[in-house]
Amino acid sequence: MHGTRIPLAKPDSRAITIRLARDPTDLMLVTAIRSAVYLAEQDCPFEEEFDGNDMVAAHFIGYIGNEPAGCLRVRFFGDFAKVERLAVRHQYRRSRISFKLVQASVDYVKRKGFRKIYGQAQDRLVDFWAHFGAKPLGHNRKITFSDFSYTEMLLEIEPGPDAITLDSDPYVIIRPEGDWDRPGVLDASAGRAVTSPLRDLALADRRN
Repeated sequence: MHGTRIPLAKPDSRAITIRLARDPTDLMLVTAIRSAVYLAEQDCPFEEEFDGNDMVAAHFIGYIGNEPAGCLRVRFFGDFAKVERLAVRHQYRRSRISFKLVQASVDYVKRKGFRKIYGQAQDRLVDFWAHFGAKPLGHNRKITFSDFSYTEMLLEIEPGPDAITLDSDPYVIIRPEGDWDRPGVLDASAGRAVTSPLRDLALADRRN
């Protein structure tokens, strides 16, 4: 899983690819998928589905071949991450894409060093989330919104061996989100000599 766009594959490809959303076009894909699932199928009001949190979250997009088939959102709090808004287009629900999306998000959260993942699962999907080790959060911890009953779930995890910390390579920390294992443009910029362009600009202003 990484953040770059997938290469074009053969039209009949059934390969599943997961990546992080990067730009406004990606957010349009996320909006389209969630609209098809939640607004069209579950009759969720627009303002309840698009709740004001999309611009402060990480979004995963799942492809089957070249077709965007599912998405998932992750938000971050002090000591836990929240996985939410898993949506898969109806024609792809017999695939493994929902599992791949969740596993990609769990791996991502581990890489960021978190130890807890919180979720609110529709009651009919509690067993799906249990597949990843999530358990109901206490006795009868339920919540109701948008006409569905949800069970609060908690998945306790260990950070990955390559989790990013303050001791990590500083160039890793400033690489594009989720694409930490490949040198980015700022790695390449380190090869240039230090010129302090703002200092030089200030000196030029003084001379003028």
